[in-house]
Amino acid sequence: MPASPSTARAINDRLALRLLQDEGPLTAGQLKNLTGLSRPTVADLVERLQSSGLVHVVGESGAERRGPNARLYAIVADRAHLAALDVRTHSVSLVVADLLGATLAEATLPIEPDAGTGPAVEQAVALLERTAKEAGAERLHSVGIGAPGLIDPASGELRDSSGLPAWHRELVRVLAGRLPAAVLVENETNLAAVAEQRLGAARGQDTFVLLWLGQGIGAAVVLDGKLRRGASGGAGEIGFMPVPGTGGLPSATGCDGGFHELVHAGAVARLAAAHGRPGSAEEAVRDADGPFLDALAERLAIGAAGVVAVLDPGLIVLGGELGYAGGQLLAGRVQRALAALTPLATEVRPSELGDGAVLSGALLTARDAAQDDLFAPKA
Repeated sequence: MPASPSTARAINDRLALRLLQDEGPLTAGQLKNLTGLSRPTVADLVERLQSSGLVHVVGESGAERRGPNARLYAIVADRAHLAALDVRTHSVSLVVADLLGATLAEATLPIEPDAGTGPAVEQAVALLERTAKEAGAERLHSVGIGAPGLIDPASGELRDSSGLPAWHRELVRVLAGRLPAAVLVENETNLAAVAEQRLGAARGQDTFVLLWLGQGIGAAVVLDGKLRRGASGGAGEIGFMPVPGTGGLPSATGCDGGFHELVHAGAVARLAAAHGRPGSAEEAVRDADGPFLDALAERLAIGAAGVVAVLDPGLIVLGGELGYAGGQLLAGRVQRALAALTPLATEVRPSELGDGAVLSGALLTARDAAQDDLFAPKA
């Protein structure tokens, strides 16, 4: 059935807004060429979007051109303000941005381990409020939060997890209750995958797995263009995966004995020390030599082989601070070691976004939510 006039208008408006977001300011003529719509239809949608406060004139195209045909239209970036938070065990980093995702202000705050749940939450909330005020964003539309732990697929809430600070869950509750904004929480590794797919190493890839390598070990699974969380939100908890070379088996309450034991930051630091490279795991991986990097790649390939055998993703991105620090040297060695363990061809790439991937993914999530709301046709 052909679309109704109202549905057709909504589709055309959304298409124009996406083009203005992706291409920047455009004239009506440029919108006509890019959309394939008629001149009267483009004129109508531009007027409609201006009246709704979503689009405004920001200048003219060409040094000598004047008049309506030369007007450049752009999305009103300050129509809504966004925030994104990267919540770690002992810190909070955040960014405040406009509707197009341009950063207006950013801040980071360490949270002392003995701060207590209430004070830790208040410190984080105060940091957000102060940073938003400095950015001129008195009212936030959407807030994206990345945190370690499992997200309940039914409620969208951060679940209780042993070993993680209680203030993480309380922070999400307080922000949802205190802010007149949509508060969206997602597992940090999943958000890193969102960012790598949109902005980084997995651009253009509908199916891939991101391995998060740091103090904790995890994975994000993207299949056929969709982030897969699993029945309980636990898809990608590969730190618990039983693998050879450990001191035993993992349990329901701990991942010692699992893949985590082989490749978490502490294990990598010890492996580096055994190869005469004392110091932090990140420093060792960044400045690695052949024998140590080969040994680490073999360990990583063991876990990656299990992922490949089940999912056949075609691409694995090495994320987190260690994956980013290892760069192409580590990724290339992992790919070679993996090829010896599986017949399924799998490319291995290093993260392009590094430690900033979580915050980028949280901001993309907040931006998408705000645009879905503001760009939706109004009854």
